[in-house]
Amino acid sequence: MVPLLLLPLLWGGSLQQQPGYELRVQRSVRVQEGLCVHVPCSFSYPWSPWLPYSTLYTHWYHRVDSEYHLVVRNNADEPVKTDSRSRFLLADPRNNDCSLSIRDARTSDSGTYQFRVERGNDVKYTYNKKMLNLQVTALTEKPIIHILEPLEAGRPTQLICSLPGACEGGSPLTFSWIRAAVDSLNPQTLHSSVLTFTPKAQDHDTSLTCQVTRQGSSVTTERTIWLNVSYAPRNLTIGVSFRNVTALKILQNTSSLPILEGEAVRLLCEADSNPPAELSWFRGSPALNATPISSTPTLQLPRMGTAEEGEFTCRARHLLGSQTLSLNLSLLYPPQLLGPSCSWEDQGPHCSCSSRAQPAPSLRWRLGAELLEGNHSNASCRVTSRSAGPWANSSLSLSPELSAGLRLSCEASNVYGTQSVTVLLLQGKSMSLVGVVPVAFGGAGVMALLSLCLCLLFFYIVRARRKPVAERPQVRDGEDPVVGTATWGSKQKLGADQASPSGAAPPSGQQQELHYANLNFNEMRPREPQDQEATSSPVYSEIKKTSK
Repeated sequence: MVPLLLLPLLWGGSLQQQPGYELRVQRSVRVQEGLCVHVPCSFSYPWSPWLPYSTLYTHWYHRVDSEYHLVVRNNADEPVKTDSRSRFLLADPRNNDCSLSIRDARTSDSGTYQFRVERGNDVKYTYNKKMLNLQVTALTEKPIIHILEPLEAGRPTQLICSLPGACEGGSPLTFSWIRAAVDSLNPQTLHSSVLTFTPKAQDHDTSLTCQVTRQGSSVTTERTIWLNVSYAPRNLTIGVSFRNVTALKILQNTSSLPILEGEAVRLLCEADSNPPAELSWFRGSPALNATPISSTPTLQLPRMGTAEEGEFTCRARHLLGSQTLSLNLSLLYPPQLLGPSCSWEDQGPHCSCSSRAQPAPSLRWRLGAELLEGNHSNASCRVTSRSAGPWANSSLSLSPELSAGLRLSCEASNVYGTQSVTVLLLQGKSMSLVGVVPVAFGGAGVMALLSLCLCLLFFYIVRARRKPVAERPQVRDGEDPVVGTATWGSKQKLGADQASPSGAAPPSGQQQELHYANLNFNEMRPREPQDQEATSSPVYSEIKKTSK
């Protein structure tokens, strides 16, 4: 340490700027604590090559409380400040380079610095007109994390952490990698500036922190980044919205979902991927170059019907891979009743009824006030029922003895509705039934029966006199509408006006029996004329058949 007042005497009046002496250095330099700084500097001094050879010495002095302390020099014989030894570095002065490097800057390094040059007895000069002002501030610099290549799930990669301003030769730095959810870090590199790990899909959007601590100091700085990991689609789901259900999720293939007929259905496909996958909808399993029915994540089905039944597939296409998920929509609908259709067999009337529904319907018969369902058998009737898939079939066999005005109905039902059709079986006064009279109800059956009745009408008008038309049976309130009637019967003791067309009298002592059948059809459309001149006339609603 040299007292400030003695410096002018030692330096031989060098406080005054001498011609030929020049120093080029920046006035003020700022550095953060624990980091390094390099201050470029150059100088010049008067020297002649004719002067005797001597060694050139350069020095930097630090002014502290009116005292100057030598911090660095190229003369090994002069002592330097202890706490600056090996931290302050001086450039080679032979190139007139006075640059100063400071490692592991400390707050005590702040202050003013002066440069001095010495060569033999002719050059001894301190550049006091231009001095360096050094400010050491608190450490606020944060590490930088370098990602060498884009992160992809399943592919090993490296991350490098560095602290700007740190330099070789300074105090060793300790690195610590701190993870939030990354579970695939290599433990061997957790305290190295280079981190090796294999990211996973769940590492996306999680934090990773690099923390740096200077050895021998409690000063710590850190930086946190959020990982951007690319990964193929996963957790593909289909959201279904219909009726009161708005958040139903389908998470596996071949899932089946029943939808009521007429419902509006909205399907929403979602996939977890980075970057987002391209979502589209296909009917069935998509082929390689199949055209999607929707190129958006949403598929709208305004009205559920038979055309909308089947498999719908969502495809999530991504650069790293694709994934598909299928959903099978099945249709739910109320019963569609076919029948009943009735015919006369040797054992008596036989009727059958069929229905189709989803879920499968149940069929039952109503015979007057009696309810018949399932497989049932007694003295007056026998019911046989069976089902397969959405179909249910039932047949009813009745005994020949029937009461007058018997109502028979077939009823099909499931949880979504009920449908029934009623047929009215009519009889004459006598309960003895003979002959075969087919009764069919339904569009095709009515037309076939209509043709048969027209032929019978033409034949029997020639052979027999027409009888008064019986009154049409009325439907009581609360009953199902009657779609058809069938009547069987006979009359005894014909009058003289009811003789056979041939005029022959019946044998003496015997009564002739008239067998007849009466068929009623309600709400039939008029028959079309055979030619343009023919006029439209309604078809007969009742037919009587008489025979001997």
